[in-house]
Amino acid sequence: MKFGGTSVATADDIRRAAGRIVAAREAGSQVVAVLSARGQATDELVEMAQEVSERPDPREMDMLLSVGERISCALCAMAINDLGHQAISLTWSQAGIVTDTSHTKARILDVRADRIRQALGEDRIVLVAGFQGVSGDSRDVTTLGRGGSDTTAIAIAAALGATVCEIYTDVAGVFSADPRIVPNARKLPEVSFDEMLEMSSSGAGVLQLRAVEYARNHSINIHCRSSFEDAPGTFVRTEEETMERPFVTAVTHAYEARVTLTGLRDEPGVAGDVFDALAAANVNVDMIIQNEPMSEDSKADLSFTVAADDLRTATDALEGIGAGEGITADERVGKVSIVGAGMRSHPGVAAKVFRTLGDAAINIEMISTSPIKISCVISADQVADAVRAIHAAFELGDEAVREEDPSGEHRPTVPS
Repeated sequence: MKFGGTSVATADDIRRAAGRIVAAREAGSQVVAVLSARGQATDELVEMAQEVSERPDPREMDMLLSVGERISCALCAMAINDLGHQAISLTWSQAGIVTDTSHTKARILDVRADRIRQALGEDRIVLVAGFQGVSGDSRDVTTLGRGGSDTTAIAIAAALGATVCEIYTDVAGVFSADPRIVPNARKLPEVSFDEMLEMSSSGAGVLQLRAVEYARNHSINIHCRSSFEDAPGTFVRTEEETMERPFVTAVTHAYEARVTLTGLRDEPGVAGDVFDALAAANVNVDMIIQNEPMSEDSKADLSFTVAADDLRTATDALEGIGAGEGITADERVGKVSIVGAGMRSHPGVAAKVFRTLGDAAINIEMISTSPIKISCVISADQVADAVRAIHAAFELGDEAVREEDPSGEHRPTVPS
């Protein structure tokens, strides 16, 4: 069981989480719970760092940011003990979470869960600090990036052979769009791992991308559900296990930054140099577009998007290699994506997305596709309008749960 920051924000929230954990134990399950830092605690720690340093050292940032989750675990253990059960809180190192050396964005390499198994064998409930680990080489504290507690929980579930990993959050599950933008967005009873991976990578913040990837690779079913109600949420399973397969599942959105390199030499290896530098700086690149030169003496332009938090790191890395004649940056662009496993076998989806945006007078600046996703970069101030338009065009709302063929024909959505 994993509880996010809003699920442990107040004393009442911690007691509610403790009650859910105890209820699962009394129902006969052995329970390990991973907790995030309370409420806005991580943001407050980041602000503290920025008060004293314009560019905080990554190692020391990890040392600082690791505090919040330990507080949550200790407090929840106290609440569980008051309910008559034995609980023990463990730090990342006590839980055996081993990572690489990439500070602020570490990846889990191994979970040596002997201490967890021992505590479970002693009939204890185990609480583990999420979002962090210890480097196997340097023994330094590392953190896993935003949403890293999800990955912690999935990794422990895989190490212990758990039957399911329940992710408790402040929403009822995964929706067909952000309900704050689309009021009639539909809660999805289930999605496939591939769909959830594409949704997480394109802006659906309810589950961290690496957590879904880890769950898929280790066959751990995820149940994403609300901390504040008992209703079922959304199950994330293999495509073979999912019953409902509409050809379009959801519309997602995100805000990113865009970097454009002008005057690149049109010769082999130049793009490799650019992206090698970004990889060395631990910058993850999303969408990429290159304009080929129109004549022999012309040079190319290359644009790509990155997370807004990585913009400065990306530009610094590229300035260091002297790529091209100039670097320009747009600190905020919008990205709207449509995701659905059924898109593989339905022609015309892209045409309908582009036509819908055109009818709404929304200009498309960049496009990328996969077999089950289409993403468009647009002006940041038009994102909400784009999400609503596409969601309505594909009839994804609660009041119209049916499948529409791009040709215009309508068919009920049925299990396959």
